Amino acid sequence: MAECGRVDSNTSHTMDKSITLPPDEIFRNLENAKRFAIDIGGSLTKLAYYSTVQHKVAKVRSFDHTAKAAAGDKLYEISMQEEVTARLHFIKFENAYIETCLDFIKDHLVNTETKVIKATGGGAHKFKELIERKLGLKVDKEDEMTCLIKGCNFVLKNIPHEAFVYAKHADSEFRFQMTNPDIFPYLLVNIGSGVSIVKVESEDKFERIGGSSIGGGTFWGLGALLTKTKRFDELLQLASKGQHASVDMLVKDIYGGSYGYLGLTGDLIASSFGKSATADKDFSKEDMAKSLLHMISNDIGQLACLYAKLHNLSRVYFGGFFIRGHPVTMHTITYSINFFTKGEVQALFLRHEGYLGTIGAFLKGAEEDNPNQYSWGENYAGSSGLMSVSPDMNPMQRARSGTFDMLEMDRLERQLVNLPLLQDPSSYIPDTVDLTEDALAREYWLYCFEEALDGVVKRAVASQPDMPEAALRAEKFRQKYRHKLQTLRQQPFAYGSLTVRSLLDTREHCLNEFNFPDPYSKIKQRENDIALKYYQKAVKSLDELSWEEKQFALVQGVLAGNVFDWGAKATDICIFFFIPLSERPWLVDSYDQWLERLKGPPHKCALFFVDNSGVDIILGVMPFVRELLSRGTEVVLASNSGPALNDVTNGELQILTERIAAMDPVIEAGLREDRLLLVQSGSSSPCLDLSRLDKVLAMVVRERQTDLVIIEGMGRAIHTNYYAMLSCESLKMAVIKNSWLADRLGGKLFSVVFKYEVPAGKPNKDCGAFSPS
Repeated sequence: MAECGRVDSNTSHTMDKSITLPPDEIFRNLENAKRFAIDIGGSLTKLAYYSTVQHKVAKVRSFDHTAKAAAGDKLYEISMQEEVTARLHFIKFENAYIETCLDFIKDHLVNTETKVIKATGGGAHKFKELIERKLGLKVDKEDEMTCLIKGCNFVLKNIPHEAFVYAKHADSEFRFQMTNPDIFPYLLVNIGSGVSIVKVESEDKFERIGGSSIGGGTFWGLGALLTKTKRFDELLQLASKGQHASVDMLVKDIYGGSYGYLGLTGDLIASSFGKSATADKDFSKEDMAKSLLHMISNDIGQLACLYAKLHNLSRVYFGGFFIRGHPVTMHTITYSINFFTKGEVQALFLRHEGYLGTIGAFLKGAEEDNPNQYSWGENYAGSSGLMSVSPDMNPMQRARSGTFDMLEMDRLERQLVNLPLLQDPSSYIPDTVDLTEDALAREYWLYCFEEALDGVVKRAVASQPDMPEAALRAEKFRQKYRHKLQTLRQQPFAYGSLTVRSLLDTREHCLNEFNFPDPYSKIKQRENDIALKYYQKAVKSLDELSWEEKQFALVQGVLAGNVFDWGAKATDICIFFFIPLSERPWLVDSYDQWLERLKGPPHKCALFFVDNSGVDIILGVMPFVRELLSRGTEVVLASNSGPALNDVTNGELQILTERIAAMDPVIEAGLREDRLLLVQSGSSSPCLDLSRLDKVLAMVVRERQTDLVIIEGMGRAIHTNYYAMLSCESLKMAVIKNSWLADRLGGKLFSVVFKYEVPAGKPNKDCGAFSPS
């Protein structure tokens, strides 16, 4: 969030023209902006625009190896190229800033093709003339409810941890929900001045099925009369300090305790403001505000429950000005829903509910580009995240007055979908540990990432030796990422559930922000070149073993290769063949069951999510793949679409596999006969989210009737997917290279996880007992 000076919004909508807003912090990339949309409410303005962002990407290209390769020849070359991608920007600020913000946009706007700005919200009419005069754009007003629904659909589809349950007294007040792959149907309760209850059945089918005139405006209006407080946020602040029982008549005030026959506890409200009619005393502003808040919230909650039951809907999202991320309103709504449904329905809130209208308005204006055909991802580097307004929970939190919230969404190259083999996509949770809820784990990992920052900066600079400004960009990266870590220490819920995966992804986003797309590119190149020289030796050694010895050696090879996460030296490669893994039984050890399975018929198709470059992929994974192909199993190798740490990318894997095929007839035949496929995963992360995979990969998995999924590496098989349940056989292999995590899982440093799983209730009919030929 970035601050800006302001004048009292009660006196004027003009501001000090000497104020300069930092464009790199708020209105970013305006020189390439087009397609504006704006949503103006009673006190907040939300602006949206589309821009094209130019950034560097690392590309690999194979050298011509038709001539005899010299000893020092590199396998491929790396080049930095410019690439243009699409980005959506959403900015939220108080209406008091609107004139200066419009001036700022006008002064920095370069694109003159934009002629229209889409507008929604009650204030769109009020500020129409000002917008047209300042920006020279025609204001095209869109239906508010249509925009709201479009925006809600968009965030639910594209932001995995968008929805959350609020639990005031829990260790983690924000409990994020993985979005169901099928987001429909749902109930949206929009609480503005009044209440609108909307049933949403599909992208374009929704209906307002009810509502109430008793809403946020009622709370504000009655609150102002009772307390003489004119500002909505101040009224909520009063309510947060009040005791409603001083004003409300409770069940125990009537019956002296609970009314057991009807199942009513003594602390239930029997009559809102009931004591004010008989008590001969003055009531505090705080107590009256709290009583009023409970009265309005209970009414809305009961109404929402009745409509949810009537239409058989279990997902109920709340939004609107009344909610706006305020803990006190979320708590009262949550309590009401829990009470009236006896816990059967949860009140769900949205991290970006304040942006729904402007997102929808933008989408209406961009229909010719069909943005819904793409997948979008939140750019953590340019988004301010969910901010708490509770001062005691977050002492570093600045007041909302005078601040700007930002959300940025990047268009992804590939459309992302669920892995079809997830046993229950609606209950799938990628991450093993939720740092939002685990304070000890959170502190440990935040410390680790902060300690590692210097090394990442050095690595980034070293990856671009020919660019003198790299050191300056790396320092900016350091500052930005450190600020993100400090924010997450105070507000671990800022970007949804805090996990090791999200910390890694945030770091990758910040590196990309300052044009360090692949800091490990040269290290990966060197490791790949070295490991290839030992491939034939490794295969020859394996082929000399008996069948049973070979199967164990192949597993050891994958595990040993995965140890080389930190970057291998030439002299270390030989050690690969002698790495002493921990003795069996391993920490998790299903090897005997796996060996028995291999004595049966071959799998039809194996999907293998690969991990690191160098020793891991070349000397660990490829011999394992070679054995699967020899058994008659088709293999799909899924690798990252974009770089992350030293993980092998699809571009690198294509070149590596071609080179290995030139040395190995089994791999060559697999490629030629289309039994070995290399497919992008759609990810650019060291971890793996099986609910956001490349649509092409999902299609291949279905077409090939995949019946075995193999996941290797600590990021993909331990930090994520350790508990993932699949509808087919699965194999998860990793060496735990972090002593803290090993201890958490009941092991020690370099403990081995070899987890072979068959779906519950699905007997493994293929586990025969005959000996292999």
